[in-house]
Amino acid sequence: MNAAPSRMPKPGEDSPSEYEGEIRDFIRRDVAHLRRPTGEGTSEQAVTNINSLLDRVSGSSVSEIDSLIADLRNVRDFLQTEGERVQREIASYAQLSTVAMTSVKIIAESMAQWKTQVSDARLDRA
Repeated sequence: MNAAPSRMPKPGEDSPSEYEGEIRDFIRRDVAHLRRPTGEGTSEQAVTNINSLLDRVSGSSVSEIDSLIADLRNVRDFLQTEGERVQREIASYAQLSTVAMTSVKIIAESMAQWKTQVSDARLDRA
């Protein structure tokens, strides 16, 4: 297999390996105080530093989770309220439908009686 030719840096440009070296140096300087033993209390200071780091890292995550839980509770409450409202409306429509069907039956029976009376009246005239 042929390896892809590497790009040569232009004059004045740093090569990728120089960037990587700078990043490594930065990280080493940043965490060097955590590795260096300074005598008594070093382990206690390391524990304190680690606890502080964990608090900073987990603090935002915990607050986001708490916020999400609060939002989910609000959505649950809203859905329960809406569910109850829809159930009330369905019951109301069922009652209205029953009343309407009863009214239609009464009207149909009245119309049948009138039709019979009108038919009887026509037969009497004839």
